[in-house]
Amino acid sequence: MTDDIDTVIEPGLVRPVIEPALVCPAPINQHSQILLAHGGGGRLMQQLLDSVFLPAFANPLLNARHDGAVIELGATRLAFTTDSYVVQPLFFPGGDIGSLAVNGTINDLAMCGARPLFLSAGFIIEEGLPMETLQRVVTSMRHAAHAAGVTIVTGDTKVVDKGKGDGLFINTAGIGSIEHNLRIAPDAVQPGDAILLSGDIGRHGIAIMAMREGLDFESTIESDCAALAAPVLELIHAGIDIHCLRDLTRGGLAAALIEIAEAACLQIDIEESLIPVVQEVQGACELLGLDPLHVANEGRFVAFIPSAQVNQTLDILRRHPQANQACLIGHVQHGTAGRVTLQSRIGVRRIVDRLSGEQLPRIC
Repeated sequence: MTDDIDTVIEPGLVRPVIEPALVCPAPINQHSQILLAHGGGGRLMQQLLDSVFLPAFANPLLNARHDGAVIELGATRLAFTTDSYVVQPLFFPGGDIGSLAVNGTINDLAMCGARPLFLSAGFIIEEGLPMETLQRVVTSMRHAAHAAGVTIVTGDTKVVDKGKGDGLFINTAGIGSIEHNLRIAPDAVQPGDAILLSGDIGRHGIAIMAMREGLDFESTIESDCAALAAPVLELIHAGIDIHCLRDLTRGGLAAALIEIAEAACLQIDIEESLIPVVQEVQGACELLGLDPLHVANEGRFVAFIPSAQVNQTLDILRRHPQANQACLIGHVQHGTAGRVTLQSRIGVRRIVDRLSGEQLPRIC
């Protein structure tokens, strides 16, 4: 705040008048240390990627900014991805860190249009973790991998000093085969594309928040954690001309759409009334001051397809439990490159932006 000082002259009195001039502080973009928000899927994480990692490792595969790398080895096309999981608590309604690690990596491969085949698993275990806890997590990973038809073929284990690891961290990497000629990537999105959402949003983030903070709601909110390869592979098998896929994790639906709009240099328009949010999640968001668009998911994705194939695509998706609420939520247009707009329920259109900080820490 700064002060503007004028002088008011009255008979027999000279009196200074101080009028405050309010100055809105600009968000801090430069930090000398890493903040928790740098991993939250918002603006700070994007700045970290743009300023540190992308310049250091720049290459055509990485610069595609997809959920994984699509690698061509002769006539063979493979998808390769990796992810790390640091969620707290380790167990939550609808899943745990083990099933989350397996399904999350499977989903990144599926978003490349690949059939997931093999996973690696690396464990960073804190001294003092109960053996029973580790056994539960490993068993959950085995069940999730078996259900999705993938095999965990290699891994690593490290133990760190007590107080240095927060229980358990897991890193997984995955390889999948691409058995089609489609090019599924953010820069393949075209004006006129329809945007389909596979189901309701926000359940994973709210489930984690409720468990972590001890919040009691009338009914338990369960994470949507699930493997998404089956519905994606059926779309490909049915001949749907998929342009882009993206699963909704950190940063939620908003971050995913912004990333794609920026990579495609196009504008995305969506409608709030078309986006499903279950009543319990909506109520929790209102209570906590959260926006469901920014809340994390672990079993939802968006698909960009030609408008002419919307009905066929929805019919296929709705046959799968992971996508039985699939719906059309918007379209792509030329517009302003990198912009995402939302038409609210009262008819007002606003710009959707990334969060500057972090809304929900440690959700995956």
